[in-house]
Amino acid sequence: MKMLIKKSITIKKHRTSLSLEKEFWDALKIISNEQKCSVETLITKIDTNRKTSLASSIRIYLLKFYMKN
Repeated sequence: MKMLIKKSITIKKHRTSLSLEKEFWDALKIISNEQKCSVETLITKIDTNRKTSLASSIRIYLLKFYMKN
């Protein structure tokens, strides 16, 4: 079973914690580097359009990102 890594982030001036597997944190970092933004900025973008929990929305975003590339 994969361990979750919990990180504190700020979304729209609100501090929250988010738990994801290491692979998802790594993917967020890669994409944010490609888009020349911070991981928090990328997560804020994902948060704006989400319909489910933030963690699930991030996983879906990453899946769609890598499926189209």
